[in-house]
Amino acid sequence: MTRPLVITEDHELLDDLVRIAAAAGAHLDVAHAPLHARPFWNQAPLVVVGEDLADALSATGPPGRGRVFLATRESTPDTWRRCVAVGAQHVVELPSGERHLVEEFADVMEPAPRAGVIVCVAGGRGGAGASVLSACLALTASRRDRRTLLLDADPLGGGIDALLGQEEATGARWTDLVAREGRVSSAALRAALPAYGDLTVLSFHRGEVEAIPPEAMRSVLEAGRRGFDLVVVDLPRHLDPAATEALSRSATTLLVVTADVRGVLAAAQVLSEISRNTTDVRAIIRPGVLDDDVVASSLDVPCAGALPDQPRLSAALNRGEMPALTDRTPLGRLCVSLLSDLLTP
Repeated sequence: MTRPLVITEDHELLDDLVRIAAAAGAHLDVAHAPLHARPFWNQAPLVVVGEDLADALSATGPPGRGRVFLATRESTPDTWRRCVAVGAQHVVELPSGERHLVEEFADVMEPAPRAGVIVCVAGGRGGAGASVLSACLALTASRRDRRTLLLDADPLGGGIDALLGQEEATGARWTDLVAREGRVSSAALRAALPAYGDLTVLSFHRGEVEAIPPEAMRSVLEAGRRGFDLVVVDLPRHLDPAATEALSRSATTLLVVTADVRGVLAAAQVLSEISRNTTDVRAIIRPGVLDDDVVASSLDVPCAGALPDQPRLSAALNRGEMPALTDRTPLGRLCVSLLSDLLTP
């Protein structure tokens, strides 16, 4: 990939632009004179012209192109004349325009976007199996060559990496990302997080609970949408602002319901909260004393499938072992069926 081009002799401005580009994971080609920029002008995905060389550059008559920015520390009437003269589309005044420029650098450094699908999973009550379904759905997708992000949104869940038996894996956790605002590069996100083949996981550290700011959740979800085929979000039962942010961006939300009276009553309360923030909610029903159609009609949501009981599941999870997810197992077949519905355009 060709690199963004900066044209300036102002060393302080260049230092700032190098720092801004680094925040977006970008490296720069630098020209200290308009003549030196000529070989890179048409190939660079983005050009930043320092105001100090704008007049000299315009005198060379550079061909028109998109994504040209004029960088300055203080706009004057001459700044806008120079902007037009070099064919720039925008003036970026530093430092106030830094975030905008970070996003522009990040845009051109991103690979082709994947337009991933965001799916949320919530439990109708504690222990219903939402986290297990989230992990199994994400694993199944990744094993079918879908680039998948499993996102833990439950600060009190103990860490979904522990469910996968990967709590010691190296890589970033939410604590490392909570301060992020604005655009996050999907490539940088994948590089920072623990990954197992095509499955990337963002979980919580054990220890002191720190809420996820909705701005951080928004940034991560947008990076996930651009860089992954599927983003699976394991929601808390008590929705916080970050969980609400995830729901508002979810294509589908799966609500895991136990088929008994208390399970349905608890799920109805969770559903009332979920429905304020998203529209497509489907039930995944755990076997119990009530028929599946009774559960679905009581909640007035469609049934997307049944989550089978597995007597030895708890013991396997405590050993750090995930259940078998082959086409021969009920859980494996459920995940394949769900993925077929969720990922079909």
